[in-house]
Amino acid sequence: MASVDDLFDSTFARTSVMAILRGYTPERTVELATRAWELGIDCVEVPIQSPAAVEALAATVAAGRDHGRVVGAGTVVSLEHLEQAVAAGAGFTVAPGLDLAVAQSSIAAGLAHLPGVATASEIQRAADHGMRWVKAFPAISLGTSWFHGMRGPFPQIKIVATGGINAHNAREYLEAGADVVAVGSALEDPTQLELLAALMPSPSTTAP
Repeated sequence: MASVDDLFDSTFARTSVMAILRGYTPERTVELATRAWELGIDCVEVPIQSPAAVEALAATVAAGRDHGRVVGAGTVVSLEHLEQAVAAGAGFTVAPGLDLAVAQSSIAAGLAHLPGVATASEIQRAADHGMRWVKAFPAISLGTSWFHGMRGPFPQIKIVATGGINAHNAREYLEAGADVVAVGSALEDPTQLELLAALMPSPSTTAP
């Protein structure tokens, strides 16, 4: 049976980087998302903590539709946020923590959900409720050893390292066991997207 997590499986099979576009105008968000897509960074998240951010999400979803890309809503910490994400056309939701009400409502709405975790108990709880992808947050505080440690008991869980990641330390987290790195505030540096694109698998490694 197909799972909403299949979206993450298929998207992250092509890219090991997710761009988090927080706090930009709708126009700038679309500009950065388009540049990311051009570089092969297919996965874009737009956090929604304000009406302006919801507008940026909707604009990026529309641009993504034109480019054949799915855009996610980030910082979804309430059912109200989830309603806004659905209305804007988001294809998945992301949260800083594990809230089962939000997670299950998102899944029920047909959206893959990426919950934030920082402990083995949270990973196990997410897995018990059918979530195969989780977001380790804040990754910079957890450190690379956390990823090494979690790989043993949870080999089936896919982990996105988020929080404090940039083009200069991303490879360390990928080598430590993260499946994907998510980069947010570092994207204020215009050189970051190009540097992150260098972490992408070559076409020869992703071809069927």
